Amino acid sequence: MRTDWLADLWLEFGWLNGRTLLAKKRHNGPLVIQKTLYPEGQNICHGIIIHPPGGVAGGDRLSVDVAVAAEAHVLLTTPGAGKWYKANGKQASQKLSFKLQAASKLEWLPQETIIFNSAQVLLTTEVNLAADARYAGWEIVCLGRQASGEKFTDGRLQQRIQIWRDGNLLWGEYADLHGGDALLDSPVGLNGCAVMATFIVAAGTPPAGVLEACRAVAPSDASNWGVTALPEIFAARYLGNSAPAAREYFETLWAILRPWYASTEASRPRIWST
Repeated sequence: MRTDWLADLWLEFGWLNGRTLLAKKRHNGPLVIQKTLYPEGQNICHGIIIHPPGGVAGGDRLSVDVAVAAEAHVLLTTPGAGKWYKANGKQASQKLSFKLQAASKLEWLPQETIIFNSAQVLLTTEVNLAADARYAGWEIVCLGRQASGEKFTDGRLQQRIQIWRDGNLLWGEYADLHGGDALLDSPVGLNGCAVMATFIVAAGTPPAGVLEACRAVAPSDASNWGVTALPEIFAARYLGNSAPAAREYFETLWAILRPWYASTEASRPRIWST
């Protein structure tokens, strides 16, 4: 009989002689990082986080801790969609903890997360930034399996995102969605949409020209979208029925935003094309 999988991954990235490097790594259970890559040069380290089982079942718990040293720049992604299976009465969870030191940068750009019907899921992300560290991260969540026409009529998704800078809370976002609840179809909720996505950049307020360019971008499908600029946070949202359209939209925004927050052009990870 299958037992619950508990998987933990600890990564520590350093900065040495103009190079970002994976200084330390440790894992327990089925959660690992693939060999680090440098498609943009030695100053930016790309890493692919892999969960070999391919899906998460009820009772499984995943935890990823990432520390980024001063001056280092890291981009982390995943090789494919994350799948969260039927719960069988147990909650599954994923906790992401990111700690960034001075003048460091972390980009968390995973592929979509698919919440199967009857799944019980808790997704938590906590980002702690030093004074001038910069973070960019997105989450694309699909309720139900779109390809098979599955609806999210049963189960529960809880999602919590917090971004802190020097101990001050910059951004707090909390969702608690129940399968079959009226909120999923309500105009003040998800309005009948199955895909919700958020792209957040914590790097100060973008210049007016950058913000204007972002607002001129629209997803390729008939969806709802928008961008917001606060003193410390840029946020873009997508609400529709196509994970590929959400990701394409965010990639377009990323190409506009990255020269501002990272002083370099966007370089699409090769894994996204496989």
